[in-house]
Amino acid sequence: MALFSSLTPVFIAIICVLIGVILKKTHGEKENRGTESKSLSRPWVDEDLKDGTDHHLEEEEADEEWQGLEENVAHVPFFGERYSEAEMIKRSQVFYKLLNKRRSVRFLSDEPVPREVIDNVIRTAGTSPSGAHTEPWTFVVVQDSYLKHKIREIVEEEEEINYKKRMGDRWVNDLKRLRTNWIKEYLDTAPYLILIFKQIYGQLPNGKKKTHYYNEISVSIACGILLAALQNVGLYTVTSTPLNCGPQLRELLQRPANEKLLLLLPVGYPKKDATVPALTRKPLEDIMVVM
Repeated sequence: MALFSSLTPVFIAIICVLIGVILKKTHGEKENRGTESKSLSRPWVDEDLKDGTDHHLEEEEADEEWQGLEENVAHVPFFGERYSEAEMIKRSQVFYKLLNKRRSVRFLSDEPVPREVIDNVIRTAGTSPSGAHTEPWTFVVVQDSYLKHKIREIVEEEEEINYKKRMGDRWVNDLKRLRTNWIKEYLDTAPYLILIFKQIYGQLPNGKKKTHYYNEISVSIACGILLAALQNVGLYTVTSTPLNCGPQLRELLQRPANEKLLLLLPVGYPKKDATVPALTRKPLEDIMVVM
């Protein structure tokens, strides 16, 4: 009995420690569930894109001696166009008026578009600057009806989940004003779908990986030039970021693991009865600061 009495404080201490561990574990599980729940309301964190943004090549993977460019790249004379001040002002006004007509159009006709035009606008996008001239972009042009419909099925399935579970009430309500939802008819009707992939690294002839510096920024600039080129030829699109669809679309289109989907553009002419929201753009004084 005396032994039991002397051990009682020890038993009590052990029990307290066990209770503390259990409570801590329970609290941790609740926090994890809370974190998971928060992540569902943040659809802009696309796992397929995130691994590209944060990608770093391991030291043994990267070839420090040669990254694809010649050691001494030849420089040649450059002669740029030079306009008078009057001509510069005129050209800047004309170009602004052209691009100010650009709208995101979700009602696209199935009317055929010359393939040569698509080739030329993508050539234009390929003139974009890129980190260390790595040109880390792949433009996949889809015109096959079966593939376009499979893309629509994949996108609509994920987009329905986005709207109902991931996006949150505020985002869904903001989009309601623009009359957009997870139904993407234009993915079937547009004569072309252009899927822009960023290459998070390249492949050298010796099998090692080539660093693609600022790959996401570089490809984003190319996308902007592509939008301007489409506007220039009278074609329209809507910038689509198919969240959480990247791996499935990459597999469907048989793209390699180093390519991550950045943007999907349906391209064509507007339908005759197409409509767009009556939106206005911010005035110059709201978007420019002169120091």
